[in-house]
Amino acid sequence: MDGLESGMKLDAGDNRANTGINGLDDLLNGGFPSGSITLVSGTPGSGKTIVCFQYIEAGIKNGENCLYLTSDEPVPHLLNDARKLGFDFQSAVDNEQLKFMYLDIDRHNIHKEMEEEIKTGKYDRVVVDSLSPLTETPIWMVNNGNEVIPSSNSMTTTTLPIDSIQATRIHLRRLIGILKEDKCTAMVTTEIPEGSRDLSRDSISEFLVDGILVLDLDTTMDRRKMTIRKMRGTKHTLKPHEISIGERGISLL
Repeated sequence: MDGLESGMKLDAGDNRANTGINGLDDLLNGGFPSGSITLVSGTPGSGKTIVCFQYIEAGIKNGENCLYLTSDEPVPHLLNDARKLGFDFQSAVDNEQLKFMYLDIDRHNIHKEMEEEIKTGKYDRVVVDSLSPLTETPIWMVNNGNEVIPSSNSMTTTTLPIDSIQATRIHLRRLIGILKEDKCTAMVTTEIPEGSRDLSRDSISEFLVDGILVLDLDTTMDRRKMTIRKMRGTKHTLKPHEISIGERGISLL
């Protein structure tokens, strides 16, 4: 069954960012809508980072400036993993077309550093891999187990429990807002816990992004699948598609 996201018109003339994944662009009317934010979610080992590598590689081939923000792996480890999968990003890094930045969640100002890099770097494509640790890291000062969140309308502050849904939503809105203000075309990843019916570890980010790709593993049948669960302004199928992972990443079968 096909569907067009509510309230959005399909425009074949819209600018699109090609995904780098064989067969996926055809399902998305040419790729991700320019300026959109797409969530790539799945259980551990489902291929989320590979999707990010392919998206960045497509941007490099198009001559675009790209930023890869990683909170899970140090940059040298990530570059080594990419090379093993057939993605050699070193020349693009040397030419300053691509920048990798490690987001150390133990640093109290990491959100500010991330925001400044995105705003000043003039990037066409940005990847945040993974969003999950950042949503669990306080943006503001912590006092007695609560997070002190400044009000945008006054000089007063609001106090919320760190692990509350309200605090997580504020974190996500801030992070998503940074990407939207820059008008880059972004991709963010998140884990889905095994057996969960949610589309993210935080169960909130799926409502804030423009698109969602869900990666699924069927270990009993040795099969992998990708589903386009959401893509604003794009007519697309909701049917899961079988995928394979080879030397050049993921392809739709």
